[in-house]
Amino acid sequence: MNYLKQVKLIPIILCIATGFIILQLFNMPLEKKQVTGHLRDVPKNIELILERSCYSCHSNEQQLSFFDKIAPISWIVNKDIVRAREVMNFSEWDKLSDAEHKGKFYAIFNMVNAGKMPLPAYVLTYPEARLSANEIQIIKQYALSLCDKDSIIRTQRHVKQEKQEELAPLSSTTSVSPNGIKYNADFKNWKVIGMSTLIDNTIRVIYGNDIAVKAIEQENFHPWPDGSAVAKAVFKQIRKPDGNIVPGDFVNMQYMVRDGKEFTDTEGWGFAKFNGQALKPTGKTALFAQQSCISCHRQLAESTGYLFNVPPKVNSRKLIEHYLKTIQK
Repeated sequence: MNYLKQVKLIPIILCIATGFIILQLFNMPLEKKQVTGHLRDVPKNIELILERSCYSCHSNEQQLSFFDKIAPISWIVNKDIVRAREVMNFSEWDKLSDAEHKGKFYAIFNMVNAGKMPLPAYVLTYPEARLSANEIQIIKQYALSLCDKDSIIRTQRHVKQEKQEELAPLSSTTSVSPNGIKYNADFKNWKVIGMSTLIDNTIRVIYGNDIAVKAIEQENFHPWPDGSAVAKAVFKQIRKPDGNIVPGDFVNMQYMVRDGKEFTDTEGWGFAKFNGQALKPTGKTALFAQQSCISCHRQLAESTGYLFNVPPKVNSRKLIEHYLKTIQK
């Protein structure tokens, strides 16, 4: 009987082996890309952390194992690396401006602090990529130092220009993002749906239009209905003598607009950011304006439908009303 069972297993094993070999015929190697510029002016301890935990996906210098190159595992690995390169590529750091470097490090801290990076599935396979609490704090402190450095440079070089911009009225008709999204002054009539802060010492007041508010109330954001729009007004933090923190100078306005037909390459969402009192749009091309945002928001697809700040229905209204009263005092 044991002999017969073994004989019956032989065709099954042969079929599996044949199928495995056929899969390798469709196994396309990962595209090789040139290293154009490494991290610059970054402390060595930060660089070592990133090399260990991030470079396998977020660079052009992959150190793939033998199993990573075998189909069907290679299909998943290659897809993750291609997406990771779109989000952040440490081998093409020279293509980014100083302001973009700072923004990338804010994004790095936000993702590792939330436990979304490195990917949990990746850490299971490569436990050495896991970041310790101390390493996350090191990244945070470096990101904060970039903010402080940026503030000093602006103060030294652009004080006069910034004062002129602060006196200028907000433009509500001429500001258009490269992807066609216009600055919409009507957000002031939308409902406040949340508040948030970031490590760059900013306060963000988040508004939703009627469609977005209804979707939140019904928890209908998988996916969000077309026409949903969210606006985020960003202000510098000011600490009052009594210890309360309130919004200070205006920094920028950010928009997310849901249109499944218009923004097919970015999961149905259009993104735009307008900077300073002059409301200068971010990015020179539609591709930059879109990809620089969706790369991070994509990590939130399953939890909130691509939004960083979706308030829970319970107690959110009381929290917001309390905060607004604090601002008005």
